[in-house]
Amino acid sequence: MKKYIYSLLVLIAAVSMSSCKKNFQEINTNPNTSDHALPQALLAPAITNVVSANMSRSRTITNELMQVTIDQGDTEGKIFRYDILPSQADYLWNSWYLQLPNFNDVYTGGVATLSPTYQGIALICQAWVFSMLTDTYGDVPYFNASQAKDGNFTPAFDKQKDIYTDIFNKLEQANKLLTGSANVLSSSDPIYQGNAANWRKFGNSLYLRLLLRVSAKAEMNAPAKIKQMVDTSPSTYPIMTSNAESAILKWTGTAPYVSPFATLRNADWYTPKLTSFFVDNLNDWSDPRIGKWATQYQGDYAGIPSGYPVGQAPEGKSTLPTSLQPEALLGNILNYPELQFALAEAAAKGWITSKSAQSYYETGATNAITLWGYTPPTGYLGFQLIKWNDSYSLEQKMELIHLQKYYTLFFTDLESWFEYRRTGHPYLPKGAGLRNNGIMPARLNYPVYIQSTNAVNYNAAVALQGPDVISTQVWWQKP
Repeated sequence: MKKYIYSLLVLIAAVSMSSCKKNFQEINTNPNTSDHALPQALLAPAITNVVSANMSRSRTITNELMQVTIDQGDTEGKIFRYDILPSQADYLWNSWYLQLPNFNDVYTGGVATLSPTYQGIALICQAWVFSMLTDTYGDVPYFNASQAKDGNFTPAFDKQKDIYTDIFNKLEQANKLLTGSANVLSSSDPIYQGNAANWRKFGNSLYLRLLLRVSAKAEMNAPAKIKQMVDTSPSTYPIMTSNAESAILKWTGTAPYVSPFATLRNADWYTPKLTSFFVDNLNDWSDPRIGKWATQYQGDYAGIPSGYPVGQAPEGKSTLPTSLQPEALLGNILNYPELQFALAEAAAKGWITSKSAQSYYETGATNAITLWGYTPPTGYLGFQLIKWNDSYSLEQKMELIHLQKYYTLFFTDLESWFEYRRTGHPYLPKGAGLRNNGIMPARLNYPVYIQSTNAVNYNAAVALQGPDVISTQVWWQKP
């Protein structure tokens, strides 16, 4: 039976390259009739499949844990109560690992075609996907992952520290490969239409995101690296400078770039109700994005409290509007406002000094609104609940930054959950019905089938990291 399962997984990996290219044939036709896959044929479908998977679980996991929505009910597996069924773990694990061989092939294809640009892009995509894997599960197969075609069906699980160290090596290498590199075929790249300089900026912005993630681990020396990138050698590490350079797969509505939400039944989309936490802040700020993100209930935008006990369901109020389903910006990967809030945190902690924390914060707050096509209300940065105050404690500044960051991470994979686990911000109200002792889950469990298909390495990982439950902290969370 195990051999059958392994063979099935190999088959899935083998056919993924063709199946994930549905609707991409015309834009990625190989003009040279090469007998091997070219990077321009693999990149777009791989990115699109990853973003689609991210959006799916952002809707069902991130939004529920981080009090954007509530899928009301009293059955088992209600994530807004921190009740996460083991079966939830499979989808992202399978989706991400399925695309990693394609990014590997983009890299080797870049080598074969003498394209450092495709090599650099592939390394950034690998770093992006592996960072989500390890931040979701902890220790995962990394160095020997995606080797089924070479006969390795049972890869070892690598330590998160070692994974992050190599991710940073990939991003350093990508930065060098993309320095002065030529643009590539625009149709092969749904994010930057082949612009190598923008990919370089994205890679370095991702680098800063991930350095912050491990910044509490002294051995990673993250603050010094952040300072080098931002203050000491900014020309060596260019980063995003505007909303236009944000890494977003913008759904056009034309195949193959149709949002995965566009095909959902309207009732499935609006059944989850918005929370009072999510809606009330936008109301208090007079934030114009609320008109895009929420329906009105009896003439007002209104939410309900999350984490309520079984049997005490409040009446649902505002929901996500159906007009949001095909929204282009829901394909967000890493946007410019997020980067500005990351820099604001680094500046507030004294790690960088080229600009003030207030400057970064205000740029982020303004661009978070303009990214969605709105103009900030008159005097927005002076509103009492928005205004930066240098006399605030570091904790108060972190709450100010991360509350704004929470909204710019709207529908960005599991990112706001990762950030909450790292920082404890923004402050979320705790309902009486929460499980897991009222503590935010620290990870997803490993897929249940791994216990039988890769038992030896699974058991070794659990022995090292801790019990395979949602309360076990990953390495960067541990003191």
